[in-house]
Amino acid sequence: MECRPNCGACCIEPAISQPFWGMPHGKPAGVRCQHLLFDERCALFGDSRRPNICRTFLPEPSSCGRDRLEALILLRDLERETAP
Repeated sequence: MECRPNCGACCIEPAISQPFWGMPHGKPAGVRCQHLLFDERCALFGDSRRPNICRTFLPEPSSCGRDRLEALILLRDLERETAP
Protein backbone atom coordinates (compact mmCIF):
# COMPACT_ATOMS: atom_id res chain seq x y z
CA MET A 1 0.00 0.00 0.00
CA GLU A 2 1.17 3.54 -0.75
CA CYS A 3 0.42 6.68 1.22
CA ARG A 4 -2.92 8.23 0.36
CA PRO A 5 -2.67 11.77 -1.02
CA ASN A 6 -4.06 14.49 1.25
CA CYS A 7 -4.26 12.23 4.32
CA GLY A 8 -1.59 12.94 6.95
CA ALA A 9 -3.38 10.86 9.62
CA CYS A 10 -0.08 9.30 10.73
CA CYS A 11 1.28 12.83 11.32
CA ILE A 12 -1.63 13.72 13.59
CA GLU A 13 -2.90 10.83 15.68
CA PRO A 14 0.18 8.95 16.97
CA ALA A 15 2.33 10.40 19.74
CA ILE A 16 6.06 10.74 19.12
CA SER A 17 7.85 10.47 22.44
CA GLN A 18 11.35 11.28 21.20
CA PRO A 19 12.43 14.86 20.61
CA PHE A 20 13.04 15.72 16.96
CA TRP A 21 13.92 18.73 14.85
CA GLY A 22 11.48 21.56 15.51
CA MET A 23 9.62 19.62 18.22
CA PRO A 24 12.06 19.31 21.15
CA HIS A 25 9.44 17.69 23.40
CA GLY A 26 8.15 15.26 20.77
CA LYS A 27 4.52 15.34 19.67
CA PRO A 28 1.44 14.45 21.73
CA ALA A 29 -1.19 12.14 20.28
CA GLY A 30 -3.88 13.95 18.32
CA VAL A 31 -1.70 17.00 17.68
CA ARG A 32 -0.76 17.93 14.13
CA CYS A 33 3.00 17.71 13.53
CA GLN A 34 4.43 21.11 12.70
CA HIS A 35 6.11 19.57 9.65
CA LEU A 36 2.83 18.49 8.06
CA LEU A 37 2.32 20.72 5.03
CA PHE A 38 -0.99 22.26 3.89
CA ASP A 39 -1.44 19.40 1.41
CA GLU A 40 -0.92 16.82 4.21
CA ARG A 41 2.60 15.82 3.08
CA CYS A 42 5.57 15.61 5.45
CA ALA A 43 8.09 18.42 4.96
CA LEU A 44 10.77 16.14 6.48
CA PHE A 45 10.14 13.16 4.19
CA GLY A 46 13.54 11.90 3.04
CA ASP A 47 15.32 14.20 5.53
CA SER A 48 17.63 12.73 8.19
CA ARG A 49 15.90 14.95 10.79
CA ARG A 50 12.68 12.97 10.35
CA PRO A 51 12.06 10.78 13.45
CA ASN A 52 12.97 7.12 13.08
CA ILE A 53 9.44 6.07 14.10
CA CYS A 54 8.11 8.01 11.10
CA ARG A 55 10.66 6.51 8.72
CA THR A 56 9.75 2.97 9.77
CA PHE A 57 5.95 3.42 9.79
CA LEU A 58 4.55 1.87 6.63
CA PRO A 59 1.04 2.40 5.30
CA GLU A 60 -1.16 -0.68 5.50
CA PRO A 61 -4.91 -1.32 5.47
CA SER A 62 -5.06 -2.04 9.21
CA SER A 63 -3.88 1.48 10.03
CA CYS A 64 -4.92 3.44 6.94
CA GLY A 65 -8.39 2.03 6.31
CA ARG A 66 -10.38 3.00 3.24
CA ASP A 67 -10.08 6.79 3.53
CA ARG A 68 -8.59 9.61 5.61
CA LEU A 69 -11.39 9.65 8.17
CA GLU A 70 -11.07 5.92 8.80
CA ALA A 71 -7.28 6.29 9.08
CA LEU A 72 -7.70 9.00 11.72
CA ILE A 73 -10.08 6.78 13.70
CA LEU A 74 -7.94 3.64 13.39
CA LEU A 75 -4.77 5.42 14.45
CA ARG A 76 -6.51 7.24 17.32
CA ASP A 77 -7.88 3.92 18.59
CA LEU A 78 -4.48 2.23 18.23
CA GLU A 79 -2.83 5.08 20.13
CA ARG A 80 -5.34 4.75 22.98
CA GLU A 81 -4.95 0.96 23.12
CA THR A 82 -1.16 1.13 23.31
CA ALA A 83 -0.79 4.16 25.59
CA PRO A 84 1.04 3.49 28.88
